[in-house]
Order: sequence, then C-alpha cells, then structure tokens
Amino acid sequence: MTLATLQRDVARAVMQPLARSENMQRTAPGGGSMRSYAARYIKPNDRLTSFERLEIYNRQYWFRLLSSMNEDFPGLRAILGGRQFEAMSKAYLCDCPSRSFTLRNLGARLEPWLRQHPKWMQDKQVLALDMVRLEWADIDAFDGQASPALRAQDLSGTEGPNLRLSLQPYVQLLQLHYPVDDLLLEVKDGDHESTGFASNAFHERKKRHKVRAVAKLKAAQIFLVVHRVDFSVYFRRIGAEQFLLLNALRKGDHLMAAFESAFRKSSMPDTERGPAVQHWFQTWATLGWFCQPGKINVLSRKFAIKRA
Repeated sequence: MTLATLQRDVARAVMQPLARSENMQRTAPGGGSMRSYAARYIKPNDRLTSFERLEIYNRQYWFRLLSSMNEDFPGLRAILGGRQFEAMSKAYLCDCPSRSFTLRNLGARLEPWLRQHPKWMQDKQVLALDMVRLEWADIDAFDGQASPALRAQDLSGTEGPNLRLSLQPYVQLLQLHYPVDDLLLEVKDGDHESTGFASNAFHERKKRHKVRAVAKLKAAQIFLVVHRVDFSVYFRRIGAEQFLLLNALRKGDHLMAAFESAFRKSSMPDTERGPAVQHWFQTWATLGWFCQPGKINVLSRKFAIKRA
C-alpha cells in the first residue's frame, strides 16, 4: 500500500458524515463494515479499538467544521434558528465538502448552494440571502488581497475624464433589501455579552425578537460597503449614486463613464453633484479604497468588526 492510498482511504473515513447519534457510522465508505475498514489502517492500543481511534478523528473533524460554520455565519444562524442552521450546515458540507487547506474558505459556496436549496430558508429567503452575502463579504474584507494605496503622485494629471481608478480587492459592494448590517452587529454584540446559561437564553430570545422585527420590515434598497481599516472591518452605508459610481469603477469604466452611470437616474440637482463627488472621492481616498495596479499583498485577518 502506498502512502497516498493510505492517506486517501483514511481521509474518506474521517470526512464521512457522522451518524445521527454523532458517532462514527457503522458502514464504511463504499460499503462494508467500518470496524473492518478501520482495522486495515489503524492499530488498536491497550485502551481503544481501531474503530474507536478512527472515530475520534471523524468526530473532531465534523465538530470543527460545524463550529467554523457557527463562527462565520452567526447572523444566518440567528435567522434560521440553531437546529435548522445545524441541519442546513450538515447538508451543505455533505454537498460542498472542504477542498481548501484553510477553514476560511469553508462557506465560499454557501450562497449559491442556498439558492439551489431554498427549503432551508423557508419564508425568509431574501433576508437569509442578504445575511449570507454580508457575512461572506465580511470574511473577504477581513483578509482579502490588498494593493498599495493610490497616492497623489501616482497620477500624472493628464488622464482627465479618461482616468481609470482601481478599487482595493478587499472592498466589497453590496446591494441589500434588509438592514442586515444592524442585525449582524446586534447578534455579534449579544454573543460577546453572553457569559452563562441564563444569559445565553436571554440573548437567544432577543435575537429571535430582532430577526422577527427585521423580517417584518418592508424590503428597501440598502447600499453597503464592507471594508477594513487597520485590520478591522467596517460597514458603511452609502447612497445609490455612490454605489453606482464605485461599481462602475470596479468594472473598469473611466471616470466620465462612471459619472454618467451614477447620475443617469439621479434626482440630485446638478449644482450639488460636483461638491458631492469631490467629498466622496476625498473620503474614499482617505480610507485607502483606491489602489495602484500591480503588486498584491495578502493582509492577515483579525477578529474585530465595527461600523463606520
């Protein structure tokens, strides 16, 4: 038996979903007895059988995956409820098993998977999808790629309206239907404040109440930028014109085309547009949202979340 065969076969057993009892299944991958399967690869010791030793890794693998889903998608968990979220996570992980060396990418396919399996969201589909998009944007903004920030001296001054500006890869632009940014921040604050069983129960009730309140709101357009400053993630709401302008720049449009896209259907008076655009660009440049093309740096992820 080659090392590659050993690694592949043991991995198949470790990654096999747990039984309903949260113990290792009795049936091996491909059929047959799991006890016989384990005995082919794992030696017993004076305390544990081959099956029991392999079961430890199988259980810890799945417990860690489910824990990671809880950590990365607390807002979705609040919307679906704990039991529904856990069942959904197991179904998702069976269909979309981890293919990355890092748990960071575990939920990368969750949004398209949920769109294909709407039953898990029941009557809260739009709200749940808004939250998933926000929580994945949060992950991307945490440790997404970054280029050196654009400086004034990087502009020659001759480009004029044909100038093209690039946005930092970690800057995420979202068009939402519900204020899931407020909901997520409240959920996270509640999780941080919970210190005991009674406190957890209180905050779970508070979360359910908040979710119901948000779900009852009339859907409305919300434009949000998820970005980072000094390794902390911020949520920043913006107007429709700002969103359209940033989106056009992200697609590669030059400034004049981006301006036209932003104000094509705008009710903002012409006299206010120039000062508004000047203020927006000053703010975005100060926040470091524009970058120089070329060198890419990967910045580390830190676990903080705030709202600008």
